[in-house]
Amino acid sequence: MGNIILKDPLWLAALLAVFAVVWLRGRARVPVLLVPFAAAWHRPSVIGRSRVPLCLAVAGLALLIGALARPQRVESKRETRSQGYDIILAVDLSGSMLSEDYVKDGERLNRLQAIRPVIQAFIEKRPSDRIGVVVFSGHAYTLAPLTTDHEWLAKQIARIKIGIIEDGTAIGDGLGIALTRLEQGRLEVAGKRKGAFIVLLTDGANNMGALAPMQAAAIAKARGIPIYTIGAGVDGYAPFPIFDDKGNKLGYTRIPADLDEEALRDIANTTGGHFFRAADTDTIESAFRDINQSQTIDFQAKSYLVTTELFPWLAGPGLGLLLLAALLARRGDRNRGPWAEPLPQAS
Repeated sequence: MGNIILKDPLWLAALLAVFAVVWLRGRARVPVLLVPFAAAWHRPSVIGRSRVPLCLAVAGLALLIGALARPQRVESKRETRSQGYDIILAVDLSGSMLSEDYVKDGERLNRLQAIRPVIQAFIEKRPSDRIGVVVFSGHAYTLAPLTTDHEWLAKQIARIKIGIIEDGTAIGDGLGIALTRLEQGRLEVAGKRKGAFIVLLTDGANNMGALAPMQAAAIAKARGIPIYTIGAGVDGYAPFPIFDDKGNKLGYTRIPADLDEEALRDIANTTGGHFFRAADTDTIESAFRDINQSQTIDFQAKSYLVTTELFPWLAGPGLGLLLLAALLARRGDRNRGPWAEPLPQAS
C-alpha cells in the first residue's frame, strides 16, 4: 500500500485563514425586515439558502489547499537482477525406503518420513530458485517440473508415497530424467550448463533401468552439472515393517543395507558434487545445510522509492465544489424577491 506523506505541509496553515473568515462571517448580523412577523418566516429561508453555497465554497477551498500541500504515496521497491539456481531433487521411492532406522524425538521413522521434512525445509530456504522433483523406483518419473511455486511444490512432496511405482532402484534413469528436465530450462556458457545442480537421495544400489548411474554422471559432467548424492539408512541390518492386506502393521523383520556408497561417491566426484552419508536425521539435515551453503549465489539488489502524486484527487473535486457554489449563489441572487431587499431605517 505504501505511506502517505505531504510534500508541502505548510499550505495547511491556509486552512486557518479560511476557518477564520467563516467564523467572522457567522458573527455578522443578518438584516431583519420591519414587516410584522416577517422575521419568523423569512430569516430561516434567507440564511438556509445562503449557507449552502458557503459550505460548498469552504469545502472546495479546503480540498484545494490540501492539493497544494501535495499528498504523495511513497512505496519502497526492490529489484533483483541475478537469477537463482535450477535444482532437481531425485528421490528414491523403492520399497526399502520403508525401513524404520531413523528416530526423531523418540519416534521411529522410515527413511522417506525422515527425508521429507528436510527436503521441504531446503526448498523454503531457496525462494529464488526453480526447483523440480523426480521420483524413481523400478522406473523414473517427473513429479514436478522446474517451478518457483514452492507452495505447490511442497504439496506435491507431501503426496509422495512408497509403492506407487514398480519396485526396484533405477538410479541411472532417475538421473537421466533429472538431466532432461534441466536441459529444458538450459542456460549455457561456453557449452556448459550454468546455475544448475542435482540432489540424489537413495538407500540402495542400481538394479534396474536402461541408463547406468556412471553413464548419467558422464553426461552431467559434460554439461557442467554437479550431482550431490545422499546415502540414506544405517549400516548393517534395519527394521522393516510387515503389513497385512489392509495396511495394518503386524510387526518387523530385519533387512540388510543395500547402499552402494562407492557408486554414490564416484557420481559426486565425477560431476564436481559431494557425497553425504545420512545415517540419522541430524546428518540428513547437515547434508542439506552444506548443499544449501555451497550452492548459494549472492543477489545484486536495487532498492528505490516509487512516488505517486495524489493532489489531482483533491484538486478536481475542490474546483468542482467551488464552481457549484458559484452557480448556486448566482441562482440565489436571481431568485430573491423584492421583499428580500433591506428596507431603509426610519429616521
